[in-house]
Amino acid sequence: MSESNREIDDGWDEGETDAVVADADEASATEQDGESADQENGGRRRRRRRRRPDDGEYLAADDERAQHALAFVTDIIDKMEMDCRVRLRRPKEDDEDPEIHIEITGPDAGRIIGKKGQVLAALQFLTHRVVNRPNLDKRHVLVDAEGYRSRRDNSLATMARRLGKQAVEQGKIITFEPMNPRDRRVVHLALAKFEGVITKSDGEGDDRRVQIIPVRR
Repeated sequence: MSESNREIDDGWDEGETDAVVADADEASATEQDGESADQENGGRRRRRRRRRPDDGEYLAADDERAQHALAFVTDIIDKMEMDCRVRLRRPKEDDEDPEIHIEITGPDAGRIIGKKGQVLAALQFLTHRVVNRPNLDKRHVLVDAEGYRSRRDNSLATMARRLGKQAVEQGKIITFEPMNPRDRRVVHLALAKFEGVITKSDGEGDDRRVQIIPVRR
């Protein structure tokens, strides 16, 4: 999929509007704050419960590369002496090119996530490199811990739609701080059918960022 969800109108003049900078980590911080915050209810404090996948969502795959990824992550977790369980998630039935989805659960899963998901991102990067050796078809790898990535994706998509509405109402280009490819894709998908805006990625390497651009009617 192209990183730009639609072609930009050649008649648009970016100089006509101010750019507003948005930090994608705000979505992560908000989501993390929501995890740890206690909620008041009738004078009693209780923690928000997370939904845990049931065993039917996991599988013992006969996919050799998936098993290799599972073994690699499990070995790293063991060497880190973390109290975690590592399993493969069942791919979606309509997924023509199923990703290798590894889920980490357990008491130490939060330590695997790290600050703003940095430890988890590093683990996924290494696993991706192990799975996608030269001369092999590329496989998408997702390493998650206690559903952190799915929650972050939802928070980021919500943030993108909110900023899309802001871009339309104020007539301003919204420019995110640099994001990794996965986060950029989440923003593009969230706004792919959002009326009144288009998105594009701009910049090179680690400085690549998403712009939300209002469309002149």
